[in-house]
Amino acid sequence: MINKPFEAIVVGSGATGGIAALTLAEAGVKVLVVESGPKLSPSEALGNEPNKTFQRIYGLLSGSKSKQAQHPGYWKSNPNLYIDERNHPYITPKKRPYIWTQGQQVGGRSLTWGGITLRFSKEDFKASRKDKYGPEWPIEYSDLSPHYSHIEKLLKIHGNKDNLIQLPDGEYLPPLPFTEIERNFIKEVKSKLGYKVIHSRGFDLHPSNKKNKWPKSSSLGSSLKKAISTGNVEILSNHIVEHIVLKSDQEIAKGVVVVNRINGERKELESSLIVLCASTLNTNKILLNSLRSHREDGFLDPSGKLGQGIMDHISICRFFSVPIHKSAKSSNETKNLHLSGAGSFFIPFGSPIQHSYKPDFIRGYGIWGGIDRFGSPKWLESITSKKLGFLIAHGEVLSKSSNKISLSEKYDKWGIPIPLIDCKWSQNELSMSKHMKKTIHEIIESFGGEILSLEKLEGNNLLKTFLNKILALNEGAPPPGYYIHEVGGAPMGDDENDSVVTRNNALWRCRNVLIADGACWPTSSWQSPTLTMMAIARRACLEAIRTRGD
Repeated sequence: MINKPFEAIVVGSGATGGIAALTLAEAGVKVLVVESGPKLSPSEALGNEPNKTFQRIYGLLSGSKSKQAQHPGYWKSNPNLYIDERNHPYITPKKRPYIWTQGQQVGGRSLTWGGITLRFSKEDFKASRKDKYGPEWPIEYSDLSPHYSHIEKLLKIHGNKDNLIQLPDGEYLPPLPFTEIERNFIKEVKSKLGYKVIHSRGFDLHPSNKKNKWPKSSSLGSSLKKAISTGNVEILSNHIVEHIVLKSDQEIAKGVVVVNRINGERKELESSLIVLCASTLNTNKILLNSLRSHREDGFLDPSGKLGQGIMDHISICRFFSVPIHKSAKSSNETKNLHLSGAGSFFIPFGSPIQHSYKPDFIRGYGIWGGIDRFGSPKWLESITSKKLGFLIAHGEVLSKSSNKISLSEKYDKWGIPIPLIDCKWSQNELSMSKHMKKTIHEIIESFGGEILSLEKLEGNNLLKTFLNKILALNEGAPPPGYYIHEVGGAPMGDDENDSVVTRNNALWRCRNVLIADGACWPTSSWQSPTLTMMAIARRACLEAIRTRGD
């Protein structure tokens, strides 16, 4: 039940929804945040062991989470924070799989976010000027820089000032320490290969003794919490936004239609401003269902580009073992250095790739990693005399109109069209993945490490069937969607014939609707996208406040 009057509707309560709600609320705007999932307590959201382990296995075997279980985050987080795939179907063409991870609860996917916060560089916004491929952003680094700084200070991000062109410095608390063996790794990779290894930037791990508090990396522990404290924000949970409703002139939005996910009832909510932060694919789904081509009273998209140009990061992952280094101290020194967004390292090659061998692709990638950040599972006891590490390369995916989301003729249990997602890697991404693989192997070998092949990880026959299906352990790159960094579909631009939203994130033919999550991206880059999404959301809402009433 809605208890307060509201002037703006923010759809989604995750990382971008939290920032949008806070930005509007601090300006005195009355905000209703609509979330498709339920409200949870911190203890319900964080879960406990051994229940989480049993629920993860059930989610995999029952088919309720079988696709999402491919991502390592599923095996670290509470599996109840991932949707039941049987109730939220989507369609993909044969031989073109897509893994769509959704988190429908108040706080959204911020509750399972890894917490890495990296800025884009100046060059990332204008990459096509160098390689002549695709669109460029209508905004520049300087447009987002103050919003990056504001959010870094708000969220209390850890990091180091590294003075890199491809990865601008931000406003940081002191960096978290490396493990002893990571320090040795950094020295050897620098001396043997010349690659710079830096502190990762982001959040520390949420303490296990704070089960009744929200993680700071979640919107409920930061932006949304602060927004609610203003008294200007109310949350309507368990309601799915179906489509946008326009006024009779079909140029201004009147509100949205929501569906009660518990009883299926529909109702219309009116508002003078609508901010879509539902996550990239869900925002595209809402917009497609609001088009005039889909319903008579819908909005127009002159560009015809809505739903096209979906991107994710392409990734290659390798686990490896290394002997305990001669100079490494007692393991007691590093026993509390857990893996987190800030508790890890990056090898930021950037774009274009500066490397010992020439790439046969455009754009760039970075490598995230850690060593001695987690204990070895029992089935790896054979290597307990060594330290376990991982390297995950993730790179930019080009925007292509053939990678798209559309609406099928089938409907879900709430009578909402089921999306069809059609994406595949281009030759550019496949060439990049081979380069990533070669680079990772080169780095591991330079430190005297041994890559843990599928056969070595199997350990016993019981695990063989399961591990053979784990995409991160396969030789090739996992399919699109796997890395959960999806962006695009409603690109921003300077011309309504070539973009879906303006440089200030408003729909061209429906200016009181803002697209303030990853859907508005015309191109991607190699960096983790969440910080940039939040900076864009803040900028868009401040601009909407500035022009209010015009």
